[in-house]
Amino acid sequence: MNLPEKQITILAGHYGTGKTEFAVNLAIAMARDGRKTALADLDIINPYFRSCERSRELEKAGVKVYMTSGRGKADIPALPPDIASLFIDHSRQSVIDLGGDPAGARVLGFYEPQLEEADFDFWFVINRNRPENATVGKTVHYLRQTQAMSRQDLTGIVNNTHLGRETTADDILRGDEFAAQVARAAGLPLIYTVGERRFEQALKGQLKGPFFPIDIYMIKPWELSSEEGGHFAWLLEE
Repeated sequence: MNLPEKQITILAGHYGTGKTEFAVNLAIAMARDGRKTALADLDIINPYFRSCERSRELEKAGVKVYMTSGRGKADIPALPPDIASLFIDHSRQSVIDLGGDPAGARVLGFYEPQLEEADFDFWFVINRNRPENATVGKTVHYLRQTQAMSRQDLTGIVNNTHLGRETTADDILRGDEFAAQVARAAGLPLIYTVGERRFEQALKGQLKGPFFPIDIYMIKPWELSSEEGGHFAWLLEE
């Protein structure tokens, strides 16, 4: 699996695409590859399923975490000044997790001068099972809206088609084909098809996009069984 080579990787996508799960996994994979890595949570729109909620796991893996909204403690649209260091620290590779709709991408406008000097990719995460990604045309429409609101051109598509715990290999394959169609329509490359690690062998040789295996970090307490809840709490206390 090829990991990003550019200084900054920016991720956008609608709520429910699994963008934040992918952001957390990507940053951890980069750190485990021996890279000096940071993750910036720039979601000032949605207080739920934010990458900063997994700051303990990220920091344990060696990822420096930057948070908005009072370091994740207040639901206010605040951008701390230390985030600007992402654009000038060329020794570190950074993942930026944007808000979950085109309006959430608007925050990039604050950093337009810095981005003009930075080497970055800007990827759009899609989930074939989300209503905003119901058709190729609708997906491309939202993609164009994201570009307009952020004032930056997207450089790739990431397929993260899933149905939560009900996801099957067939779901991922259908999403992979759909994402390839979106990529062709938008004139962009399909960077990855994302799926839980347990699907890797079943999907081998069948995908149009390179497979990016993930572990599930973004789990809410009410989604856990009692056994899983105890295990998850133990992980957080380590």
